Amino acid sequence: MLTVLESINLSTDYLKNKGIESPRINAELLLAKILNCKRLELYLSFDRPLVEKEIIQYREFIKRRSNFEPLQYIVGSVEFYGLEFEVNRSVLIPRQETEILVESIIKKYENQNEIKVLDIGTGSGIIAICLAKYLPNAEVVAIDSSRDAINVAKENAELNQVKEKISFMDSDFNKFASSSENEFDLIVSNPPYISSSEFLNLQPELRLYEPRQALTDESNGLSFYELISKKGKTLLKKNGKIFFEIGQNQASAVKKILINENYNNIQIQKDYLNIERVICGELN
Repeated sequence: MLTVLESINLSTDYLKNKGIESPRINAELLLAKILNCKRLELYLSFDRPLVEKEIIQYREFIKRRSNFEPLQYIVGSVEFYGLEFEVNRSVLIPRQETEILVESIIKKYENQNEIKVLDIGTGSGIIAICLAKYLPNAEVVAIDSSRDAINVAKENAELNQVKEKISFMDSDFNKFASSSENEFDLIVSNPPYISSSEFLNLQPELRLYEPRQALTDESNGLSFYELISKKGKTLLKKNGKIFFEIGQNQASAVKKILINENYNNIQIQKDYLNIERVICGELN
């Protein structure tokens, strides 16, 4: 019977040969999921033999990962900004870069009595849920054109105990924008910003498994910034703000879009790798 350590070593070698980055960490995290323990707890159980059921499930997980299916989809969850979120192939996997966007908004509004937020393209709901969790006086509306994504977001809101603070809507942004006016203090979006040409060169984990519509606008990567900036002017209150996550080397282009739509006080913030990642504009 294989022990924990033997299973990890064999799986690490297999994943490495398949070209998976950080194969040892992947092997450990997948086994920890099966054994319902923390990764570091495995080190206290190296001699523990795996039962047949555990071996069969582990082999299935390792096979899926060797085909470049993202680890987060296999285990079904991910941590983001100190909270736990369920994820599946209906939603984009949260990235550390998006924490910069969330943190920027929380710092800006943490002392404000009331704030009404619109999260466009909410996906798994990470932005809406974090804002509802850490801004006690925030009222959040979260929209997405994918009904499956909205269902995931609702589950995550319940998981993180903010279900009553968020209104989730399965809606196309154009239709939503035509039915609301001067309602929001803040619009936030992490839109699809990968161009159609860049999409072809993405890592297989992204290109083959994550929802394409959440990654690329099938154009130049800027079309959603243009649409949201234009429509946002009718949705925002006076002095309302718009926050975007942006892709690498997009800051100048998105800043120009905001200026052309008469937003001012444009601010840009860099991420942990010194890449311009968040842009904010104000509507006067």
